[in-house]
Amino acid sequence: MKMSTFMAIPAAVASSFLLGCDQMSESVTDESAGVNGGFEITEDGLPVNWVVYTPATIPTGDYDLVIDTVEYKEGKQSLKFVVRDCAPTGGWHSPGFSKEYEATAGVTYLVGMWVKNESSRFRAKVGGVSAFEGEYETIVETADSISEWRHYEHPYTMPEEFDRLRLEVNVLSPGTFWVDDVTITAR
Repeated sequence: MKMSTFMAIPAAVASSFLLGCDQMSESVTDESAGVNGGFEITEDGLPVNWVVYTPATIPTGDYDLVIDTVEYKEGKQSLKFVVRDCAPTGGWHSPGFSKEYEATAGVTYLVGMWVKNESSRFRAKVGGVSAFEGEYETIVETADSISEWRHYEHPYTMPEEFDRLRLEVNVLSPGTFWVDDVTITAR
């Protein structure tokens, strides 16, 4: 299990920073859609209630973000990334998506998702975050070919110093990556 830490940018600094640069992500919010872990509810080509790192926000990448109605694990569609070129960095530098949830210190959350993969390297991580810092554990990082839907799950216990749980999934090299039925449940 890999762990990494980061330092968040305070909101006042972040808003000043963002005014002088391109947008880092796109999102559409609809509280009535709930978690939308199956990516069933979309608007303007984006899955509702997810922060998405799109071709419009990563000008150095070359990829398509697709709501796939042919390949899916549950419901009627999945989220697909067809990547021709991208940064191997992760975060808002690489194709992917994230979401933060309110969480309770000391509670263990089970994070699950179904994926398929052709030729890309991808990473999914979960962590506790606050406004100023965070700590992640890697759920999976692999370049393995996954031709049939594979389920990954990871228990994560919220540390005392954090009040939000963050899930982030990135595609780190060219290929095609699908994800569906993302779940986060308290145990």
